[in-house]
Amino acid sequence: MATSPATPSSKQGIALRGLVALAVAMGIGRFAFTPQLPVMQADLGLSLHAAGWLAGANYLGYLVGAVLAGRSGACAARLMRWGLALVVAGTAAMAVSGPLVWWLAMRFIAGAASAWVLVGTASVVLARLAEFDGARLDGVVFAGVGAGIALAGLVCHAGLLAGMRSAGLWMALAVLALAGVSFVWSGGQPAVATEAGAAPHAHPASGNARGAWRLVLCYGLFGFGYILPATYLPSQARALLDDPALFGWVWPIFGLAAALSTLAVTVLARWPRKHAWAAAQLIMAAGVLLPILVPGLFGLALAALCVGGTFMLITLLGLQEVRHRLGPTAREWLAAMTAAFAVGQLAGPLIANALMGAGWPFNAALWLAAAALVVSSGLLVFTHHEDRIIRRKE
Repeated sequence: MATSPATPSSKQGIALRGLVALAVAMGIGRFAFTPQLPVMQADLGLSLHAAGWLAGANYLGYLVGAVLAGRSGACAARLMRWGLALVVAGTAAMAVSGPLVWWLAMRFIAGAASAWVLVGTASVVLARLAEFDGARLDGVVFAGVGAGIALAGLVCHAGLLAGMRSAGLWMALAVLALAGVSFVWSGGQPAVATEAGAAPHAHPASGNARGAWRLVLCYGLFGFGYILPATYLPSQARALLDDPALFGWVWPIFGLAAALSTLAVTVLARWPRKHAWAAAQLIMAAGVLLPILVPGLFGLALAALCVGGTFMLITLLGLQEVRHRLGPTAREWLAAMTAAFAVGQLAGPLIANALMGAGWPFNAALWLAAAALVVSSGLLVFTHHEDRIIRRKE
């Protein structure tokens, strides 16, 4: 598309549509199953074993989608559009009663589609904002993930209190997703600018890919560390309290904390980005362990704040760091980051199940997740200081 002069309204419009795209793709396509799990357990008798398979299918789809996004010849704008359409279709299809394999397929499709939208947004919307000198709005865009999580959680919470069945809630979420997609598409090209529009303004950091694979590893460890609380917090709350008016608030709190945390990016701009990333992961590690150290609903609420309040901040800082090193056209590296994250979050439940199968308690998996986050933080600090030494020698 032709580049036009930036205006405050155009920058805000791009950021708002990016926010809504991520709210649909991640809040509904990726994470709506989490607040739906207690509902599906209540009205369908869904076991935790089956729930684990459904969560795993979504994580596997996210991994496959990330890999395809990096290798696909399709432009990122087209990937966003396809991804958003598939999220709506996959969410609506979850309302159809059928064998477990049907739900597995739908969760896989929703996972792959959400990865396309995330990679497309990071490649296109953030590049477009940088072109308009609107990088301060990056946090607004990624607040969409937390906003989507909070909204989906509130819809499920309200439906649970009203006695709705899971099929009706899936359809309600699909209608909500369709409304969001319609808004994104109504913006036309500015919301999904092509990479070509951003390429002339690319300013890769010196050294380009130097140390980028270490960042990919750190991002994968982050995926492993966050996934257990992100998957099981509502179920842990339900195990403590039977009253849905109480345990149903855990997931909206998680989403609200995620949405607000991304707005702190401008405050953290004075920090070295990798140091901020490392500090956020240490806070997340504390949140992962809080249900063990502070048993009860209060500990779970604090865990939701700590994990929810850092996971999108880490996501944004990680993607910004890679774009800083490789420029706004580094779609392959953004896809590699997303794929590493997907591998980590896929490994989390598998390792947790293996540990429990070997007789270890679930808490052992939480300790391992926290350790992964601490190791990742150490690698980030080491990489930052290594970069400083190399820059001094140049």
